[in-house]
Amino acid sequence: MTQTVKYLKDYTAPTHLVPKTDLLFEINEQYTDVWATLHIEPQNGATELVLQGDVKLISIKKNDETLPETAYSLNPNDETLVLPNMPTEPFTLTIHTQVEPQKNKSFNGLYESEGNLYTQCEPEGFRKITFHPDRPDVMGEFTTEIRANADKFPVLLSNGNKIRSGSLNDGRHFAVWHDPFVKPTYLFALVAGDLALTSDFFITQSGRRVVIEFYTRQADAHQVAFAIESLKNSMKWDETRFGLEYDLDIYMVVAVGDFNMGAMENKGLNIFNTKYVLADSQTATDADFEGVEAVIAHEYFHNWTGNRVTCRDWFQLSLKEGLTVFRDQEFSGDRASRAVRRIENVKLLRTHQFAEDASPMAHPVRPASYVEMNNFYTMTVYEKGAEVVRMYHTFLGEEGFQRGMKLYFERHDGQAVTCDDFRAAMADANGFDFEQFALWYSQAGTPTLQISGSLKKNGGNLDYVLRVKQILPDTPDMPASQKQAMMMPLAIALFNENGEKGAFKLPNDDNSYNETILIVNQAEQEFVLREVQQSVTPSLLRGFSAPVHLQFDYTNEQLALLLAHDDDEFARWEAGQTLLRRAIFANETALQQGNDLPQNPLLIQALRNILNDNNLDAAFKAMLLQVPAEAELWGERDHINPVQTTMAREALLDEIAHALHGELLATALNARESENADKRGKEIAFYEYNPKDAGLRALQYACFPLIHRFDEAATIEQVFEHYDEMARKNMTHEWGVLSSINSNASAKRDELLARFAAKFDHQALVMDKYFSLIACSRRADTLVQAQAALNHPRFALDNPNKVRALIGTFARNVPHFHALDGSGYAFVAQHIKKIDAFNPQVAAGLARAFNLLKRIEPQRQALMRAELEAIVALPSLSKDVREIVEKILA
Repeated sequence: MTQTVKYLKDYTAPTHLVPKTDLLFEINEQYTDVWATLHIEPQNGATELVLQGDVKLISIKKNDETLPETAYSLNPNDETLVLPNMPTEPFTLTIHTQVEPQKNKSFNGLYESEGNLYTQCEPEGFRKITFHPDRPDVMGEFTTEIRANADKFPVLLSNGNKIRSGSLNDGRHFAVWHDPFVKPTYLFALVAGDLALTSDFFITQSGRRVVIEFYTRQADAHQVAFAIESLKNSMKWDETRFGLEYDLDIYMVVAVGDFNMGAMENKGLNIFNTKYVLADSQTATDADFEGVEAVIAHEYFHNWTGNRVTCRDWFQLSLKEGLTVFRDQEFSGDRASRAVRRIENVKLLRTHQFAEDASPMAHPVRPASYVEMNNFYTMTVYEKGAEVVRMYHTFLGEEGFQRGMKLYFERHDGQAVTCDDFRAAMADANGFDFEQFALWYSQAGTPTLQISGSLKKNGGNLDYVLRVKQILPDTPDMPASQKQAMMMPLAIALFNENGEKGAFKLPNDDNSYNETILIVNQAEQEFVLREVQQSVTPSLLRGFSAPVHLQFDYTNEQLALLLAHDDDEFARWEAGQTLLRRAIFANETALQQGNDLPQNPLLIQALRNILNDNNLDAAFKAMLLQVPAEAELWGERDHINPVQTTMAREALLDEIAHALHGELLATALNARESENADKRGKEIAFYEYNPKDAGLRALQYACFPLIHRFDEAATIEQVFEHYDEMARKNMTHEWGVLSSINSNASAKRDELLARFAAKFDHQALVMDKYFSLIACSRRADTLVQAQAALNHPRFALDNPNKVRALIGTFARNVPHFHALDGSGYAFVAQHIKKIDAFNPQVAAGLARAFNLLKRIEPQRQALMRAELEAIVALPSLSKDVREIVEKILA
């Protein structure tokens, strides 16, 4: 099947603008009628108007005159409506369409969920509602009237401010909403249904009162308090840090359980997956609370970085997403431990985005082409895009970055612009040359910095010379030979043998420094740090100053020194991660050669020192104890045996657990005692999310799975006896205990999971946790249990959250997904085929699990290929899944 490819190089300005759109929705029992009146302004004498639409057309009027069918042509294959003989002066089109939201299981456009109606229009969902140019650079004011049965749909919402409402005949009512800010169609939103309202307000820095309204199911209304508080904190933070104030009179959030994404930043009317709104102590973990806070902030921050200034075209998606991810990361860093949040961001990037860069789906931050835009809501666009924005900040500092942001808004408020426009604002506001930096937007793949260092005599002094070689990878779109050297910041410091930070001078500069940022911008460079001490150890890529692989030939002793003494938390953590990776790689080699597994006394002692260090922040200590995931360990390797990597990793975990059992137990008990210390006399269910206590719980459940490895039989007995007591405290404890024993082969593990499911049978989000526990277990019977879970009365294949919890989690379960008999591949592939029939976006997300095809060992590669070839052979396969699978197979 031929796929239509869209290219960035083919961009042309719109032939017609639509500065004003008036919408009328008549919601009926089985269908919804939509009348869209487009106020059209032709550009440069254009007479042919092409509108996008994938919806049932009833009629078209031009300036109130009904057009005959001979006046236009409908082309379902490319979803266009072509009107060839339109005026060159401004005119109106009124288009009547009809949609059936009750039958829409793609959750794009207008759809029904639990009797209520919702929209999702990014990127191209508006065309499933009516005909329109439906592209980001066609912006206009929207006025929306909604009419519906007052009993069934008492709540009628859309973008902007409500300007009118009232009763109609036959038990119906109406509401009219007007958004005074121009926006593209992808930011349009409508909600109609029977929903509970929780209200609050926020006073802006200029003294305006903004009404806050959260809409949920009635049963969920008690779980929105934390989200509301997070929103108010976000609004205040954006005023304080960026000087940005909210611009409408009302800010609404609606939570829905059927949603393909995390949330959507529709102007004034955000629609959220319930996962990122609902949270209370008995149903949400600390990680859930942190997720709610981050996503609430992310969507609010889009009001300026995405809504007020938006993308010219979808190739520029990272203009809004990368920038807004950076902003929500900064917010989270200011709210809790900045070091821990930074490390969490890097772990996510390395585990998922670096893997994407090493796969057939590798693409630049600004893609050069796409078939299905839904497929480019990727880790590269979001997370690597945020790292690109962070590099601007690293080069310019906070003051310079804010100068750039201010100029960006002054130039482009109310416009649809490009990544180059953002780069120009940063450059012009600071007099900084970012021309070479533009390569981050056009070159795919993760660069590698190969660095070596040596001492060199310089008269009576010693210099430390760093030699940096930049290696760029081959990617599907471009061989390395055609790529140019990138520009990036390299943050460094030097430490002496005692772990003390050493001073140095830079060329042509007599000032002394103990850290600096070097600008890497050539294929090979040499940096001289003058007048240093002997036996220095460099601390490199501090703060993860650029999204690259780092290769430096550290000795294990140097890594242990940095792990013990580096004052940059990322560099300290990275030293520990490097020691852990080396130990796992050594285990892999031993397994391949049939040798005894090596011992790691230096690593064990380093971890013992961490456990015994009472000055370390608990959340940071928990981070230092985490062993890299398999996906990160694979890096850019070929001929991967996934299960062997798992065995090598498990062997190291066993070594740590047995060598440090006493220290781990003492650390976990001390953390539990510290958590309980300020709660004496309070009820056991007392719980309030805060970063300090969350860190103490994180430390407990970094230790507990290792403690369990020491004596699985004894631990499962203890867990079984004390489970109810832990469960009464909060979901973090309940989830932590269950996760720790989830791979235990005992029937008591099954009994605890069954008890968990029975307890939360009517809590949809907690049942997602139950399904993910089943799917991530390393027990031998996991596939059987996952297959049985498909028939659980609370599982639904048409609910994206349930699919991600069970099938998506299973696809990340290395030993089971990569089972040597191919059963794991077959299980996931089978459900990709089923889900593609009604929700291609979710199916395409699952298909990415096969990205490892070309890099896996031959036997598994053949099994994986057979499943992919069966998928791509389906005649009715969506373009979403086809694009992904064909790229993997190509």
